[in-house]
Amino acid sequence: MESFSDLGAILLMQGFNGLSVFSVLLLMALGLAIIFGQMGVINMAHGEFLAVGAYTTYLFSELTQQYLPSLMPYYFFVAIAAAFAVTFALGWLVEWVLIRHLYRRPLDTLLATWGLSLVMQQALRSIFGPREVSPTLPEWLMGSVQPLPGVDIPVNGLTVMVITVILTCGLLLALFRSTWGLHVRATVQNRVMSGSVGIDTKRVDRVTFALGCGIAGIAGAAFTTIGSTGPTSGSLYIVDTFLTVVFGGAASLYGTIASAFVIAQTQSVSEFFLTGSMAKVLTLSAVVIILMLRPQGLFSIKVRK
Repeated sequence: MESFSDLGAILLMQGFNGLSVFSVLLLMALGLAIIFGQMGVINMAHGEFLAVGAYTTYLFSELTQQYLPSLMPYYFFVAIAAAFAVTFALGWLVEWVLIRHLYRRPLDTLLATWGLSLVMQQALRSIFGPREVSPTLPEWLMGSVQPLPGVDIPVNGLTVMVITVILTCGLLLALFRSTWGLHVRATVQNRVMSGSVGIDTKRVDRVTFALGCGIAGIAGAAFTTIGSTGPTSGSLYIVDTFLTVVFGGAASLYGTIASAFVIAQTQSVSEFFLTGSMAKVLTLSAVVIILMLRPQGLFSIKVRK
């Protein structure tokens, strides 16, 4: 009985670890879903926007600790807003300078944003150095809660989950209950008709791309609570993020949520029984097999071409 109890506690801990991975993966995938799924742009630099958001949080930590130490318990909330603002502005600039010239040319967007990712990595390496850094977290983010004997749940993981739930609900409300969301869905359904009825489709594209980058920035801020940040930190998530979006259905936010949960939980639980590499192989193999049977992903919507 004791061994079964221990196994249950371990599986519960692995399940919660899977939720932590799910939270960061979903934050990344949500930003990519509205860029790739809604706009058809393959943004290979999406991971670098996560890194920019993480470094922004690190900078706020250092500046607050040096000049306003009394505000250390509260700086993290300001850092999240700043990470969003910085990456949103950077995404707006990238769309205006680069992406707007490459719409409906998916291979060109892939190559251009891949080159952009290398430039951003080198810029981060030149500014912050090649070594990984970590912000000083507020004391309330440290420690853990114990809902059951032998089960410790880190507070930082719970915080990331709360941020993910709030952002996901906010994005769904914005997409389905706001004028911007209506314009986005209309543009996806029929771009020519949307333009003919007065929707500024170019502005919709720019705001959508910038918002997707801003969400990646928030993912970066959340990432700093569970891992250290380096110039290539974002690139470690880009493959899993694309896989999540494609597996869920490229134009479906609900599918993105479902696929992020399935991939994160499968990988986390299988890591208990297998090595990390084998767990990754098992997860990817299962996703590939499912996509062979259902190429449109878990969810799909009908789009007029």
